Amino acid sequence: MNQIRQPAVAGMFYPADKQSLKADIHQYLEQVTNEQKIIPKAIVVPHAGYIYSGPIAASAYKQIVPLKDIINRVVLLGPSHRVAFNGLAVPESDVFNTPLGNIPIDQKGIQQLSDLPQVIVSEQAHREEHSLEVQLPFLQEILGEFTLIPIVVGEAERHDVAEVIEKFWDDEHTLIVISTDLSHYHEYNEARRLDRLTSDAIQNLKPDLIGFDDACGRNGLKGMLTVAEEKNLTVDILDLRNSGDTAGDKSRVVGYGAYVFH
Repeated sequence: MNQIRQPAVAGMFYPADKQSLKADIHQYLEQVTNEQKIIPKAIVVPHAGYIYSGPIAASAYKQIVPLKDIINRVVLLGPSHRVAFNGLAVPESDVFNTPLGNIPIDQKGIQQLSDLPQVIVSEQAHREEHSLEVQLPFLQEILGEFTLIPIVVGEAERHDVAEVIEKFWDDEHTLIVISTDLSHYHEYNEARRLDRLTSDAIQNLKPDLIGFDDACGRNGLKGMLTVAEEKNLTVDILDLRNSGDTAGDKSRVVGYGAYVFH
């Protein structure tokens, strides 16, 4: 019998009602005006509650709409917020569920990682983690059917993360998604300054310039930048805002950025 990872933050970070969720996603996507004429291999998206970061995430997800008949697998990496561990964790579950339905886990793909010592199996790391979960409804609504390789990133060196990403890089039907927010709980203008520095590091493929407090998903992000540096990729910034721009006050904000790698 399939082991199903049930939603942990439906009704909190995003609507638990299927129709409301679909409507919100389409509203965010329709508000995006900066569609690019590029084919992204990877995207970076934030992972807060949709009222805060949904519009920023949508600017990256809008770029994969033309790929809906090409992409059939997503490798999704996001940071661990609740469980401390070393390495990168894949789940025991066979299926991840959201209000939009079930997503099958690519067990063959996960098996490809079994020889890497930095990869562990931990259902606990996935059970309550929102950094991956909030990406799933966007992917379901845009791609329809696909398989998923969900990876929660703990304490891991960027080259160890890059090695995991490299396992799937040459498959043209695979999209890499990196989930991260930027700075946390600074005053609005200070957050803008800090996030611009981080954004410059991302665009210039300088992972070592991204510090502990610059991005909560820094380990996954730095791994992606390491791959991009090796392969001479280009990074385009699509959106850079914070919660003071969307649904929060400006005294204590969280930064969000959306990027595409091609």
